[in-house]
Amino acid sequence: MFQAPNALRRDRSPEASRDPEPVPTAHATTTATAEKAATAAAPATAVTAEPARAPSEGAPPKGARRDPYFDNAKYLAIVLVAMAHAWEPVMEGSRATRALYMLVYTFHMPAFIIISGYFSRSFTARPDQLKRLVSGVVVPYVVFEVAYTLFKRWADDDPGYPFSMTDPLYLTWFLIALFVWRLSTPLWRSLRHPLPVALVIAALGSLTPGIGQDLDLQRVLQFLPFFVVGLLLKPEHFQIVRRREVRLLALPVFAGATAVAYLVAPHIRMGWFYHSAGAEDLDAPWWAGPVMTTGLFLCSLVLTAAFLAWVPRRHTWFTVLGAGTICGYLLHGFLVKTLDWRNLVPQYPWLATPTGEIVLTLAIAVAVTLLCTPPVRRAMRWATEPDLSWAFRRDSRGGRSVSRPSPVSQSPSARAVAVPSRTSR
Repeated sequence: MFQAPNALRRDRSPEASRDPEPVPTAHATTTATAEKAATAAAPATAVTAEPARAPSEGAPPKGARRDPYFDNAKYLAIVLVAMAHAWEPVMEGSRATRALYMLVYTFHMPAFIIISGYFSRSFTARPDQLKRLVSGVVVPYVVFEVAYTLFKRWADDDPGYPFSMTDPLYLTWFLIALFVWRLSTPLWRSLRHPLPVALVIAALGSLTPGIGQDLDLQRVLQFLPFFVVGLLLKPEHFQIVRRREVRLLALPVFAGATAVAYLVAPHIRMGWFYHSAGAEDLDAPWWAGPVMTTGLFLCSLVLTAAFLAWVPRRHTWFTVLGAGTICGYLLHGFLVKTLDWRNLVPQYPWLATPTGEIVLTLAIAVAVTLLCTPPVRRAMRWATEPDLSWAFRRDSRGGRSVSRPSPVSQSPSARAVAVPSRTSR
């Protein structure tokens, strides 16, 4: 009765992209010392004390400390992403599981995208920032797009499944979106009213059928307002959601949202939550696109605030895992897709029982936790954080090239003046 979406069906349903399910994503944080440095110069995916960075960011400044709050938020968000993906193959026929799936999908990707936008506030397209964007976003996209295509050919017994760099497969859509959003950051930072403009663009995207597969543009446009919200946030906004009264208010908010999700679960299409299709693609009237886009945006903001209110502010056992969420995000999809492409649920029907769903939820939570650990991050650095210094000119480290006169023609004092300070870079 409550059928889970077919993730790779190319039709006019929510599965408008090669795989409609997001995974969060990705990706992003910085910290208190870096936050202040960023306001003066600006970050690339996240910002706070020491950057809880997104995949495209480079090493944190020396002496900077990571803000545990953002690392904790990233880890908890990626666990929710993985659990929701694990529910897809087993939620058919279970109203409760579908309701939880719908609830989590309302805010887990928006939370991730808002944090990514917050840590992208300093992006001005300097050469060093573009270098990190290529190494931390473009390269992982190419590597994992190829990897998921090869994996589908084997696991789904589909040897002819085509390679495509413009039609993201499964969760790689987030890297494409992050690339586009970050490149557009200077534009959003220069507008007087960026959020209303982004909402209008998202609403227009929902009225434009047939663009979902090309770079997953439906998601790029419909999730755009959340990225812009992140660009507009300041540290004091996160202090507000961490107040005790906000934390207490978050409890009835989540309780009410869960009840509403249970009531509407059989009647609403999940394509609205994927943001991967237009209103016409979902067999809805044209006006439903802007209405659902705006309504879900507001619901997502409220639930994201409620989620962030309960993120621990102190160091915990999982704080260190926040730096490895890019690995957890990109790798857990292979586990989830094994369930789907190898038809394990039909072979083992107990997985779709309440006990099986609990076991599956715990198993994927443990798995994604292990995938975020430092050893995995180090092992995957060649794909997620490669050193591409060989591919860029030496003067790409800063915003402009620096001409260095010959030491013979300068006195020691003159040479000292010529050396750029750290703050000038």
